[in-house]
Amino acid sequence: MRSTLTVTISAIALVAASPSFAGTVKYYADYDPIPMAAMQEIIADFEAANPEIKVEFQNFDHEGYKTAIRNFLSADPPDLANWYAGNRMAPFVNSGQFMDVSDVWEANGLKDSLASALPSMTIDGKQWGIPYTYYQWGIYYNKTVYDQVGAKVPETYDEFVANCALFKEAGIDCVTTGTKALWPGAGIFDYMNLRTNGYDFHMDLANGKIPWTDDRVRATFAEWAKLVDPGYITANHAALDWQDAASLLVQGKAANYVMGNFSVAVFKEGGMTDETLGFLPFPTINPDVLRAEDAPTDTIHIPTGAKNPEDAKVFLAYMAGPDAQTKINAAIEQLPINKDATVNEADPFIKAGFELLSTTPGGIAQFFDRDAPAEMAKIGMEGFQQFMIQPDQLDAILDRLEKARQRIYK
Repeated sequence: MRSTLTVTISAIALVAASPSFAGTVKYYADYDPIPMAAMQEIIADFEAANPEIKVEFQNFDHEGYKTAIRNFLSADPPDLANWYAGNRMAPFVNSGQFMDVSDVWEANGLKDSLASALPSMTIDGKQWGIPYTYYQWGIYYNKTVYDQVGAKVPETYDEFVANCALFKEAGIDCVTTGTKALWPGAGIFDYMNLRTNGYDFHMDLANGKIPWTDDRVRATFAEWAKLVDPGYITANHAALDWQDAASLLVQGKAANYVMGNFSVAVFKEGGMTDETLGFLPFPTINPDVLRAEDAPTDTIHIPTGAKNPEDAKVFLAYMAGPDAQTKINAAIEQLPINKDATVNEADPFIKAGFELLSTTPGGIAQFFDRDAPAEMAKIGMEGFQQFMIQPDQLDAILDRLEKARQRIYK
């Protein structure tokens, strides 16, 4: 692991060409207790390496922060503020409330070291913050039931669907999910669309630029139908919370679950181990499409009204470095974005996720309910749930989503 000194020198190099403005940096955030403690250690390390800069840190609860950030960005902005990548940051970028920090990226080689998150941090060819943590989505599977039916871990979607026939014959759900809260179904849609049409198309759809009645959207649902029509997905998913579906995987009543890495703790609490629980990337559907992944990404930004943006940029460069990203992600059991950071090699799921996301060539999506506006996300997720129950209603579902698109994106 690189030394703190290396990262600090890189950060200092960023501002060497401009007059130094040493002083206080105000930082507003919304951490839970564990990441907050890790961030306080990082701030102490930063201040020790940069004694001319003091970081004043103020933490908000998650829900309160969503309202507070809209107020303080307009009234009395801090020098640093937590938020999220992709379309979640777009409103603040478009309203001129987040500062362009492309110079931080250029001076510190971040387009290389943070390459996997570059598309989700870029709007109009510029970078608007620093990503410091994300976690992978993919397919978690029960190794025991794979062995039971003689299924091999698939690399392509056709192989995955072929396995589903083996599981169904054995009375096992090939894919489980719990869509009572709607969002788990969005994870399946994201991967179906990312693997069928690619990242740029997926983001254009989330941005309202593509009709839901487009033939390429229908192609996504045609691939999804290969699981829905034969009854390969847990039948009563609309009545299940995501943890209920996790229990089906634990019990061997289901083989696969499209879910985020936070689910591993639930699987293990149910009795699964590294020997019985496996992880695989969502398989290739269209080989001509670059692999993209869902990986919700947390970020730090400099508000346009910051009083000390020069020193705030020094801190951003520090947080982009491998040492700081290693420290905070070790605490929260998520993944650093800097490819030179280190992860817990003893945790196969953390290790697999780091390798998966660090080598993603096609882009990082933020999950449907972050990438699309809130109203569109809700209507879309209701449609995804309905499709898995009533696939014969696809035309009506897509017509409804298209009418919503035309209204919401005016």
